[in-house]
Amino acid sequence: MSDSIAGIPMMRITPSSGAAAAAPNATGNGTDFGTVLQSALGSAIEAGHDADTQAMKAITQGGNVTEVATALARAEMTLQTATAVRDRVLQAYQDIMRIQI
Repeated sequence: MSDSIAGIPMMRITPSSGAAAAAPNATGNGTDFGTVLQSALGSAIEAGHDADTQAMKAITQGGNVTEVATALARAEMTLQTATAVRDRVLQAYQDIMRIQI
C-alpha cells in the first residue's frame, strides 16, 4: 500500500510486509538484494532527471515553481536515502571485516 504526501510517493512498511518482501516466494523466484538495490538506484537517478527536467522547463518556458521545488525536494530526499544506505552497507562490511575467526 502506498500513499502520497504533496506528490512525494510514500510506502508504508510493516514487519509482515518487510518480511514478505525479504523472503523468497513459494516458487523460489524471490527478489535478491542486488535487484532491489539496482531498482532503488534507478529510481534515484530518475528523480534526479525529473528535477533537471522541471528546472529546465521552468527556466525556458516559465514552468510552475511549485513543481520545480517538489521535484528538487524529491531528488534531495532520494539522494539522502541513497547516501544513508551506502553508509550502512559500508559500516556492515567494516563490522564483518573486524570479526575475528
